[in-house]
Amino acid sequence: VQLQAYGGGLVQAGGSLRLSCAASGGTFSDYAIGWFRQAPGKEREFVAAQRWRGGTPYYADSLKGRLTISRDYAKNTVFLQMDSLKPEDTAVYYCATGRPIVSTMRRASSYYHWGQGTEVTVSS
Repeated sequence: VQLQAYGGGLVQAGGSLRLSCAASGGTFSDYAIGWFRQAPGKEREFVAAQRWRGGTPYYADSLKGRLTISRDYAKNTVFLQMDSLKPEDTAVYYCATGRPIVSTMRRASSYYHWGQGTEVTVSS
C-alpha cells in the first residue's frame, strides 16, 4: 500500500487549501483514512478521519467547522478541505490508512500505512 499526500503550500491566514491523499497498491473498502499533522517541536496530532466507504467523519475539536473530508472513488483519492486557516495550522500533514474501530479512529497507532506528508504554512 502506498499513500501520497499533496496539495500543501503557503497560504495567508483566512485562506483555504485542499489536501489530497492518493492511495494505491491495495483494496481500501475496509480501511479508514486518517489525517494527522505535526508542527515543529510538537507531537503528531489527529486532524480528521473517515472510513473509506464513507459514514461519520471524525474531526479534531479544534478544527471542527473548518474541515471537510471527501473522496473520489474512481481515483482512490481522499481530499481534506481546510478553510479559515490560521497560523497555528502550520504543520506537515500526513494521511494514513488502517482499520481502527470507532473508539480508536483518532489514534495514530490505529493506522499502519502512512504517506510522506505535505507541508502547510499559514502566514499571518
